[in-house]
Parts: sequence; structure tokens; C-alpha cells
Amino acid sequence: MNFVALRRKALGWFHQHREAKAWGLLGPGFVWLLLFFVAPILIMFAYSFMPRGEYGGVDSGFTFENYARFADPLYIGIVWRTLLDSVACTVICVLLGYPVAYVVARATKWRNVLMFLVVLPFWTSFLVRTFAMIFLLRDTGLINTLLADIGLESLDDPIIMLYTPFAVMLGLVYGFLPFMILPIYSSLEKLDLSLLEAAEVLGARPTARFLRITLPLSMPGVVAGSMLVFIPALGSFLTSDLLGGAKNVLIGNVVQAQFSTARNWPFGSALSFIVMALVLVAVMGYLRARDRGAELGAK
Repeated sequence: MNFVALRRKALGWFHQHREAKAWGLLGPGFVWLLLFFVAPILIMFAYSFMPRGEYGGVDSGFTFENYARFADPLYIGIVWRTLLDSVACTVICVLLGYPVAYVVARATKWRNVLMFLVVLPFWTSFLVRTFAMIFLLRDTGLINTLLADIGLESLDDPIIMLYTPFAVMLGLVYGFLPFMILPIYSSLEKLDLSLLEAAEVLGARPTARFLRITLPLSMPGVVAGSMLVFIPALGSFLTSDLLGGAKNVLIGNVVQAQFSTARNWPFGSALSFIVMALVLVAVMGYLRARDRGAELGAK
């Protein structure tokens, strides 16, 4: 065997060994996801086709009643309201998060301080932050007290903010805004500034430079942030439960109630999979439209 053949054989063994080692490193994570993600999803899928037990839980059998029950206008209205709130939350987070991410990405001296302020909410529990919103928005909370102190209102006739759609939207935006800022910041931070300098030399105005260079190149961060905000907002139930009250029920509240107080696990499982299907359809439709737009732009 000559040297070339021996070298090829050694390289082949090395690549095979490295690939096997890589699969070995993936093994623990794969087993974890299989046991605590795939298996529960499959169990819920099976439960969604089973009848409810007499005292809760599930009973043996097969039925489509749980999915047919979703056709009730009550649940369709709740899903529609949830979709609208999730889209509105995503749009507001983009409008608020993009300028913040832009400022942080362009900062030099204070960048670390600004990033610290962005991630600071993650240092506390989401539940604690939501309760803090209650102390701000309630009738005798900080906002109404300050307005009364400066003479804009009276505490006997405060502004009703808590247990309203406004409070729910404020809580959603407050909770998920950092998930929008961080991906956009990552895209803007990697932006090649020489492109902006070249555009400026060629006479492009600041608005044109932003619309033609900065915004298109930062769209991956906007898309990633939108997904990170839209999907959790669609399944959120804690914010609407604490800040919205009984009049502002989202689909996450319905699913949570089916698994807890109502003990109707089959219907809760069916609702979960319907919402999951809606999310997948929306995400796939958006990604397909984005790819078509990119193809048309390339042509």
C-alpha cells in the first residue's frame, strides 16, 4: 500500500470517528427531547381522540367530538381574538424594539450598559414582573397616584387600566419585548458599515440608506424576533389571567382551564393541537411569502 492510499484510509477513518463522536455528543440532548417533548406531544395527540372520563381525565374509546366542539362560535371568537392580540403584540414589539436595537448596535461607549438594561428583566421571574404591572395599573396604583398628585385626576374617579385589553397588551409587550430586541441587535451589530459609507459617498440620503441597506440586511433579525414574540404570545395565559380578568380570555386560558379546573384533558389536547396547526400554517405561509419575495427581488 502506497503512501497516498494509506493517507486516504487514515483520513476516512478520522472523518468516520469524528462523525460518530458528534452523534455521541448529540445523544443526551436527543434522548431528553424524545422523553420530555416528543413523548408528551404524542400522548396529548392520543388523548385528543379519546372521550372524557366521568370524573375527569380520559376514558377508553375513539371520538372526533373534541375537534368538532371547536366549531362553537365561542372558541372560534377566542382564537380570533388571540391571533389579533398576538399579531398586534408582535407589531408593537417591532416598532419599539427596532429603534432600541439600532441604538444599542451603534453605541460604542455605553453598549455594555445598554445591553445590561435590555436583559435585566430576565433576572426576575415573569410572574413577579406581571404582579409588578398590577401595582402600576390598579386604581390605587402608582400611575393613578402620580396623576392624582399632579392634579390631573382624582383617586375617587381613577383611570380604569387593570383588567382591560390595554392591560393585557401592555403586559404582553412588556414581557416579550426583549425577545425582539436581541435578534435585531444581533443582525444590526454584524452589519458592514462600509456599505453605508459607500452609499453615503454615492449621494444616498439617510432615509434611503436605512430603507435600502440597513433594513433589508436586518430582516433576518426582525423575522427571528417576530417568531420569538408571536408564538409565545399566542399561547400565553398568565398575562391575560392576571391583567385581563374574566373578560379578556385568550386561547391559552381556555387550554389551561381544561387541564386544571375543568379536568377535560381530551378537549384541552384537541385545542392545543388546533392552535399548534394554526401556528404552523401561519409560519409556513409567512416563510413561503418571504422566499417568493426574495426570489422576485433577485430577478
